[in-house]
Amino acid sequence: MDATDREGGRAARLRRADARRNEDTLLDAAASVFVAKGVEAPLRDIAAKAGLGTATILRHFPTRADLVIAVYRHQVEALAEAGPGLLADSATPHAALIQWTGLFVDFLVTKLGLAAVLQSDDPCYDPMHSYFLDRLLPVCTQLLDAAAKSGEICPGQDAYEFLRGVASLCAGAGNDPRYDARRLVRLLITGLRLPR
Repeated sequence: MDATDREGGRAARLRRADARRNEDTLLDAAASVFVAKGVEAPLRDIAAKAGLGTATILRHFPTRADLVIAVYRHQVEALAEAGPGLLADSATPHAALIQWTGLFVDFLVTKLGLAAVLQSDDPCYDPMHSYFLDRLLPVCTQLLDAAAKSGEICPGQDAYEFLRGVASLCAGAGNDPRYDARRLVRLLITGLRLPR
């Protein structure tokens, strides 16, 4: 391999990294716009928020469904990747569980129109629920098991039940200002604590 080959390889890696950053910026912008205006928000609003052209969005995501799926996956990936980091960096496994559950609540409360779109009759969205469970159940299980092993919560907690419970509490919020999903989720987590 000569110097020209090495330079070409490095340039290709830099282009890929730059493209990845652009895509992440685009997905973060789309998620933000979806929260504010719903999933039917104009592409020009997403492009403006990302500082990119609408042609760039269409090059990456030819259909709105492609964009919605990518935003959903991007958010689920961020949530899945946060768990191990929180477990490593938090004072206790229980503190990591609380922080991660807060991120999960944010995801559920702010995804607005994503839930309705993903429950539509469009078959392109069918794999999303399985993807969600495949990525988040192991992370939640790891956090619950670590908190149980440290003696902070009762052992034997089921991650699926926990995620469903949190999701059910968040679903009740709607537009009711008197309904505080975060407070109810904190009560749920408090209920996991071992009696002292």
